[in-house]
Amino acid sequence: MAIEHDFFGLLESGPDGSIFWSENIELGDQAVTVDLTAPDQDDVSQAALDVAASMISSLEAIDRTARNAMVSELDDRTSEVIEYILQQQEALGDELTDLLVDVSGDVQVDVIRSLQLMSMTILADEHGGSDPFAVLEYALDPDSTDDVLLVNLDSEGEVQSVTSAD
Repeated sequence: MAIEHDFFGLLESGPDGSIFWSENIELGDQAVTVDLTAPDQDDVSQAALDVAASMISSLEAIDRTARNAMVSELDDRTSEVIEYILQQQEALGDELTDLLVDVSGDVQVDVIRSLQLMSMTILADEHGGSDPFAVLEYALDPDSTDDVLLVNLDSEGEVQSVTSAD
């Protein structure tokens, strides 16, 4: 079986009924891996694929929304964003400034600005549900895949939560 969509083309299901689509999308001067997945193609609607295509097409705006959500968590000293920044400061020490793309004097904001969007995973079967529809993965150092922040979005593109990968 397969699903056809204007943006994704022909999405063929595997022997277990799952679907998977992957592409590298350019965002500024970096490539972002975008994956669309669902364990059962019968749980994927055309509306879900339309929303997914729209999110991919507006990746820059989605990225901005995610970063703004991270900045809004800086007031909460127990947030995972603060914990991530403190962890990076401790692990990298003086080398942290080498990874910052802009040094404004506010290290926390500078770290958020300097995070690289590594990937976006769209869980197409979660359209309209309470679980995340899309997960954005950010890292300060792209070679350090364990130290990442995850931004969970609903199918409306609203941020549900920001978590670390721990």
